[in-house]
This record gives sequence, structure tokens and C-alpha cells, in this order.
Amino acid sequence: MSGIAQSAVKRSKRSLHGVLLLDKPIGLSSNDALQKVKRLLRAEKAGHTGTLDPLATGVLPICFGAATKFSQLHLDADKTYEAIALLGVKTSTGDSEGEVVQRRAVNVSAEQLNAVVAKFTGPLQQIPPMYSALKKEGRALYEYAREGIEVERAPRSVVIHSLTITDLGQEKQDAEHGSPFGVGPKILMRVRCSKGTYIRTLAEDIGEALGCGASLTSLRRTATGEFDESQCYTLDRLSQMDPSEILSHMMAPEVLLADHMVVELDSTEAGKFLSGLRRRGDWPNCDKVAVYGTKPRALLGTAHVVAGELISQRLLNVNEIQTILDQTLEKQNDTSN
Repeated sequence: MSGIAQSAVKRSKRSLHGVLLLDKPIGLSSNDALQKVKRLLRAEKAGHTGTLDPLATGVLPICFGAATKFSQLHLDADKTYEAIALLGVKTSTGDSEGEVVQRRAVNVSAEQLNAVVAKFTGPLQQIPPMYSALKKEGRALYEYAREGIEVERAPRSVVIHSLTITDLGQEKQDAEHGSPFGVGPKILMRVRCSKGTYIRTLAEDIGEALGCGASLTSLRRTATGEFDESQCYTLDRLSQMDPSEILSHMMAPEVLLADHMVVELDSTEAGKFLSGLRRRGDWPNCDKVAVYGTKPRALLGTAHVVAGELISQRLLNVNEIQTILDQTLEKQNDTSN
């Protein structure tokens, strides 16, 4: 590509700010899905909040522009999943992408299922799976696993807020995911959990507690924080929209700050806050504050309050604030027409 053509492509990039909820399809990495949406909108800057494995589908918030400044906050949000596990089969990866390493007979009663629900609800210690992106001495664990090397992993604390298990009975090959395991008894798990929970590991641990082993055949994230699957758009649906229609479904960056205390500043105080100066006011101590200017109301950034002082953390710049206001006005005009 010539220098002129490259410049034209670069100029065509758009400064966009907000959050779009993607229903990630199976078979794509989270980054591949992100790049496809980014290209559809010719966005300058984008990121996602929380990786989904290629095997998994479901809620993947895509953050654009200024929203990426707050995306890290959403990584701490609780997640909700629906997962199907095949009993009696253990694989090298804990899911249908691995090789079968063990088969066992399955003889599980309703009482046993109720017992494991109680056992695996609440605070747990999980050992991260070898096939994960967790780093050890600068390398992802899956890199060691592909070389046949198993390294020691420290247990991590997670919380299973709620867990239900439904016995799906004897089912044939999973048509959607092409499971190679054939006929076998399956269970459906619905899990609401803290960040950092490995559902594959949970399924494997439940399988061991049942005495037969288990491996995932499908995994879907149905909610992350306050966002759920009913708000999401598939890549196919987005590809059928023109950019302006996609933008109409993009939410303002402030949706990532729903659990923050709100502080509003007048124009004089807002200007000083944006310059990094601490402001004083009658505010309670708070670690999570979303700061807004007034007339027009606009998100300025995040802060925390200590002893009546408002101390900035992540700030938007003037161009970002103006672009967000322009995008909001454009959406309002489109709605009224």
C-alpha cells in the first residue's frame, strides 16, 4: 500500500466513545471479535472487558475511545454463565477441544447433584487450568501445556454466588459444538460467580466430586455486571447495519460507572478538576466516584474522596468530552427524526 493510500486509511478512522454489547460467536477469540467490530465502525481505539475462550459465546462488552479508560473497572464485575458438561469423560483441556484422557462409568443420583450444588456454592479455592492465559514467568500457561509441561499453580480464591445443576439425561452428540464424545449423560450448570472463576475447572471439580469426571461441551456468558445477553448484538446483525445504526446502539462510557457515587461540578470547578487539581466539598469518603460537569451535563472522569477532597483518577480530555456530547446530540436527533 502506498504512503498516500495509508494516509487515506488513517484519516478514515473515527473517534468514537462508548460501549457496544457484542454476542460473541463460537470459534472466534475475543480479540478477533473485537477487531471485526472495530473495522465495521472504523474506530480509532477499542478494547474489551473480559476475555471469552473461542469455545465460549455470549456477552462481550466492546469499549471504544474514552470508555477504554474505565474498562478495567468492569473486569471486577460478577459474571453469569450457562454451561453444559458431559459426565464420565475427562479431557486434556477440560473441554471438547482437548483429547479424551479418561472415561468412567456414570451413576449419579439427584441427591448427589444437590450435594455438589451445596458444596460448590460460596467461597472456593480453584487451581487455574494449564490451558489458560494466566502467566507464569512471563509465559501463558497454555504455552507450557502445548509443550507437555505442567507447572505448579497457586490456588486462587473465587466466589460462586449461585449455582444450579439440571440433569439433562442421556444426550447424543452436541450438534452446535461438534463434540466428539458421542452419547453420554450431561448436566446444565447455571453459575453466577466472581471475577477470575474458571468454569471449566468448576465443571471438572464437580465431575470429580460426582466420582465420574466431567468436561465442558458448551459455555455461554449470559451476563457480566449489569449487562445481559438481551442487550447484545451478533456480528451478523451488526454487519447488516450501517455505521450510524450501530452507533445508535452504542451506550455512553458512563454505563461502566453505574456503581459509582455521582459528584457534579459547575463549570469553574469542572475546569480545575480536569486540570488535575483537588477539589473540596461536603462529600463522604468514597473509593469510587463518577464526576460530571453541568450545563451541559458531561462525564469528566473518575475520582475518589478522602476527608472531603475530590482526587482525580482517570480523566477525559476536552476533545473526548466534546465528541461524546456531539455523539449524544446526534443520537437524539436521529431518534426525533
